Order: sequence, then C-alpha cells, then structure tokens
Amino acid sequence: MSRESRKQMSSTTVVALILLFQPFVYWETVEAKPLLVTGSCRDCGKLNVVIVMCDSFDGRLTFHTENETVALPFINLMERHGSLFLNAYTNSPICCPSRAAMWSGLFNHLTESWNNFKGLDPNYTTWMDLMEKYGYYTQKYGKIDYTSGHHSLSNRVEAWTRNVGFLLHQEGRPVAELIGDKKYMRVMKKDWEITDKAKTWIRSKATNLTQPFVLYLGLNLPHPYPSPSSGENYGASTFLTSPYWLERVTYKAIRIPKWSPFSEMHPVDYYSSYTKNCTGKFTQKEIRDIRAHYYAMCAETDAMLGEIISALSETGLLKRTLVIFTADHGELAMEHRQFYKMSMYEASSHIPLLIMGPNIKSQVISSVVSLVDIYPTMLDIAGIPIPKNLSGYSLLPLILAKTENNIPSRKQHPHWVLSEFHGCNVNSSTYMLRTGKWKYIAYSDDHSVSPQLFDLSADPDELTNVATKFPKMTQTLDRKLHSIIDYPKVSALVELYNKQQFIKWKESVGQNYSDILANLRWHQDWKKHPKKYEHAIDKWIKGNSNL
Repeated sequence: MSRESRKQMSSTTVVALILLFQPFVYWETVEAKPLLVTGSCRDCGKLNVVIVMCDSFDGRLTFHTENETVALPFINLMERHGSLFLNAYTNSPICCPSRAAMWSGLFNHLTESWNNFKGLDPNYTTWMDLMEKYGYYTQKYGKIDYTSGHHSLSNRVEAWTRNVGFLLHQEGRPVAELIGDKKYMRVMKKDWEITDKAKTWIRSKATNLTQPFVLYLGLNLPHPYPSPSSGENYGASTFLTSPYWLERVTYKAIRIPKWSPFSEMHPVDYYSSYTKNCTGKFTQKEIRDIRAHYYAMCAETDAMLGEIISALSETGLLKRTLVIFTADHGELAMEHRQFYKMSMYEASSHIPLLIMGPNIKSQVISSVVSLVDIYPTMLDIAGIPIPKNLSGYSLLPLILAKTENNIPSRKQHPHWVLSEFHGCNVNSSTYMLRTGKWKYIAYSDDHSVSPQLFDLSADPDELTNVATKFPKMTQTLDRKLHSIIDYPKVSALVELYNKQQFIKWKESVGQNYSDILANLRWHQDWKKHPKKYEHAIDKWIKGNSNL
C-alpha cells in the first residue's frame, strides 16, 4: 500500500469514527464526587474506567515518525481527543515485573519482582482491589501476569544463571511469517476472543450497573509468537501477521535501524544480542520484513482497542468513561541488533500512554511518567486516599481540564523516572534514570560494568555513549540514581536470590538436572559442549556472592 493510499485510508477512517463517536463532541465536564451507590450510575457522579494494556508496544509509535508507517486509527483518535504522554516508560522492560509495578504502584526492588517467575504475591492488594472495596464493579479479561510462579522453566533458569560464565543462544533467530490472505483478520485468536468477551460484558452487563465500573483488558499482541524450533519451552521470535494487516503498513517507508560494530558494542548489549540469536548476518530485507510484520501486529492491536471504544460508544457509556491505553514495555524489532525487550533503549523501555474521556485535556504532555503512576491515578479517579508510600504519582493534575476547588493538593510528579531490569537475556542488573534530555544507564555494582549516557535530543537513536565525554553529568546522574535506589545492594540481593533459587531447583530434580538443562531453549548450543557448561555452573555456584 502506498503512503498516499494509507494516509487516505487513515483519514477516511478517522472521519468516520468521529461521526460515529458523537459523545466526543458533547462530552461535558465531569467532576469527581463521593460515590453514591444508589439508583442508576448515570447519576452517581463517578466515572467508569477502561484500561487496555497490551504487550510489547513501542510507545514511540503513538507520536514518532514511525507512526506514518502504519495506520493506527483508534490510537490516533485517542490522541486527538485526549492526553498523549510523549515520555512514558516501563519500570522494568519485561512482562511480569512491569505489570507488578503497574498493579502495585511500587518499584520492582521494593516488591522484589525480579523476573517473569518472581512477581507479586497472588493476594497482593492492587488498585483494582481498592476500587472494588470503594464501590466500583471490577472486571478483568486477558493477560494479567503479575504474580509469582508463572512462565516456563527456561525463563526461570536463564534468569537465575545469567551471571554464569557462558554464552548460549536463549532464543530462536527472529523471523517474519505471513499466514492467511487479505481477508484473514483475526490472526491472534486468543486476543480476539477476550476482546469479544469484554465487548459482550460492556453491552450486556455494564449498561445495567448501578455503580461505576473499571474494566481491564490485557492483550498478548503485539508480542512475537512462540517459535517451536527454540526447544520444548519455546522462545517467542516469530513476527506473525496476515496480508490483511500488512496492507496497513507502508513497506517502503520502514526505517532500517543503524547498528554499532561488534567492537563498539557495550558488553551487556553484546551478551543480549548473542543470547537473542541476533549476532549473525541479517539482510536489509529480513530486517525490514521483521519490522513490517511487527507494525502490522500493532495495527491488529489498535483494532482491538477500537472494538472496545466502539462498544462504549454504541452503548452510550463512552461519554462518562475514561479510556486508558498503555503497554507493559516496548519491542526492539531489530534496533541495536536485538529483538524482544529486556533493554533500556527507547524501543524497549518507551511505552504508549494515552488517556481520553470527560474533562480530559486534548494535549501532548512531555513530562516523564511511568507505569507506577497508574496506581495512584486510578485511586485519584475514584476519590480514594492515595497511600504515601507509593513510588508513583497521580497523573490527574497533568490531564484534567478542570478540577474541583476542594480536591486536596497532590504530590507533584518528579522530573525523573526509574526503570530496572533483573531478568534473562541480560547478564547484569540494569538501572535507567530518565530526566530531561538525558538517559543514564548503570549496571551491577556501579564499577565492574561501565555506565551509559545518552543525549536523546541530539542522539535519539542512542548510538553514542557520552558518559566519558560529560563526566560531571554522569556523576550527577549517578548520585541522583543512588539517592533513589541503592543499586549495588539491590544487584547483590538479586544475584544471591538467583543462586539460591537455582540451587534449590537443582536439588529438587537430582541427577536429572543436566538432562533437563540440555532441553531448555539453549539446547542447540548446550548439547555441543555439555560438560563445559556444567563446569561453568558448578564454578558459579561455588563462587562468592557480592553481598
């Protein structure tokens, strides 16, 4: 599809949507008042809330020039009629820890949500639990994924052994795959099924409620699909779509990202690229195909968001409902010689965040925010007192067109956000401080691995580490990071946890331990030199912890 055709389709679609969504034109200012759970909720004074949270959506697609490459009409609609956050970040670029931060309002080191296996306690009190306690009807569909005990054995073992002295491919080589024809719309069937359930709930249940509701829809898309070739635990390195969605992408406009030579790569980046099976040769066509398929998967995600917005509009609920669209993290899609996430680079850590509804300004917000801000924002919407110990801050002061005079003063959001990573595909705990034009990335114990500093205004592609060029700024940001989190201590705690968990698992499986390791996602490498890698693990187990 040509750029002109895609733009024409998008423009026509948006015009039709605006005509359909007449409540946008007639939205009235709705002020927060105490909940009165009597009679119809049409008169209770409380807004409904719908949050659609997808997986692996690069937040820059909501405003960046890449947005011109793929048609995202419903995201564009939310941008036109609500608040778009230009600088929203995940607090951990991986599924379970990022959602743990969103549901708890706390940084991951405070809840010890270290990896995809170690998240929140299943009985943890989330913002949705509190909203239910205060009179909201709550409903969840789809991917929740924030509690401990989930994900594959590969995911656990790879996270626990990341400090072992070996390099093994943990993922299948990223590939693009096309299925179906130009009429094949429902590629991610599981996501469409839960979207249908959410739509049905809106039309059959939400319309009859006598109390406000909060609806959460968690999508898998645009996360890459499982790749059986990666072994019995599977990786997820297949970018899968159909011609129906690929037509929404302007193929020739796709940018091929620049890659640093291997000799200039940061050591942690090289480890990540190797374990993600990306250190081999890729043609420009392969890279462009992967990115095209990823954008097409984003277009399918946008359509599911549209189904929810349409259901709210058709039932008349849209004019008294706040709609929030966000994601757990981004997707590198071959930037920095990587796919997947687990990185502090923009493609991986930058998430979408759009909020629209009654009394929400139509604006673009440059303030830095993150997923921990969802918790206090949801409580603020419901008029629930916000605990003082949260890591996040309410976003309502940034997005409300009008506020009541009697609303108590809220804490002002700081000019920085924190993200941290302790999982697999990276051989060091990683910490990112984003403030102003700077992104500072520190590792491990603050001296064994060199930090990175990027000036995002001059170097949006993050190709030039200026940490040694601007030593005073590096020192200033490191001191600030230390004031927020004692990251050498946290890194040591994670290392100790990893070793203890691996030893406990090893003892539970007995003599079969090596055979089990030989069948994880790294099986193709492991089986070449099993004794060598077993020895490396034994050496690691006997080594001293930094704690």
